[in-house]
Amino acid sequence: MNPTDVIDETVELTGLGKTQLFDLFAEYGHEQVIFSCEPSCGYRGIVAIHDTTLGPALGGTRFWSYETDLDALVDVLRLSRGMTYKAAIAGLNLGGGKAVIIGDNQTRYREMIMRAHGRVVESLGGRYITAEDVGTNVEDMDYVHTETEYVVGILGRSGDPSPVTAFGVYRGIKACAFKRYGDDDLDKKTVAVQGVGHVGYHLCRYLAEEGAKLFVTDIDHAKVGRAVDELGAVAVGPDEIYEVEADIFAPCALGAVLNSRTIPSLRANIVAGAANNQLETEEDAERLRESGILYAPDYVINAGGLINVYSELVGWSLERSQRKAGEIYNVILRIFELAEAEGLTSAEAADRLAMRRVDQVAKLHRSHV
Repeated sequence: MNPTDVIDETVELTGLGKTQLFDLFAEYGHEQVIFSCEPSCGYRGIVAIHDTTLGPALGGTRFWSYETDLDALVDVLRLSRGMTYKAAIAGLNLGGGKAVIIGDNQTRYREMIMRAHGRVVESLGGRYITAEDVGTNVEDMDYVHTETEYVVGILGRSGDPSPVTAFGVYRGIKACAFKRYGDDDLDKKTVAVQGVGHVGYHLCRYLAEEGAKLFVTDIDHAKVGRAVDELGAVAVGPDEIYEVEADIFAPCALGAVLNSRTIPSLRANIVAGAANNQLETEEDAERLRESGILYAPDYVINAGGLINVYSELVGWSLERSQRKAGEIYNVILRIFELAEAEGLTSAEAADRLAMRRVDQVAKLHRSHV
């Protein structure tokens, strides 16, 4: 397999006819986007490298059945840009990247698909480092690791990042509570959690231990049942979760759940959860502000997963990773302070803080001996 960069500026993409790809890449500010396929096993993948100013681009591989190729491309562009911001604002020496594999992530025949993906990652020579994401798991990363060393989160190393991610989200929720209520105690606070998979379940556990009342939903009824049985949560339907009278709404499933349709239905004072790309459009941050809802930018509050896999690269202990994830509390408060001082949405303030660090590092002069 010979993965190649885009070589024709105008390319037919399913769902949009002729699309000016380089204009799209420029809009998001990407350095490199790689389209690859391996017909022998059905592998179709896109790797997007957004920015490597701070270090190699790191971001997980998402395995998803996208409706169109364009949907896959836009998703990987958004996700990789978010990884740049996430690493920068978390104070990590990493750039932003992401990968998507287009297909049915329920397939049992995964080895060759993942090994094909590993060869694409290897071809980039360390500019991009991958990890698990939605639709992939630790075992998949072991297959990727067969073909490349540029992978983290494999068995025997940092492993499943979900507990550290959840702890960072929990600390971020406490910061939001402090900002809104003047006290970060979550005892008897009501939290509506959308999605109780790996991260969502661990988050619910932290919240339940502090005495929060939980309302949960998920498309997987077994996961909902576990949260009900083990944590005393109350189950609600997927569409009902937005209308729960809650102190905090915690989106922990897929993205684009905050939009012009759902925001008017929210009955929460705070939105703070683990999902990536929670806002469907940039205007939705303003909609939340106008509604009086405090919003914790997703790539800030869910940075614990990135911190966890970064620890694998630099040799941190689990305890140090968890302490670093705990610092999300103070970062969230800095964002709210900047937003108030400069009349920004919290999303705009987070982007500004993140890119400030990238710009500062980019301006440093190299010294040569």
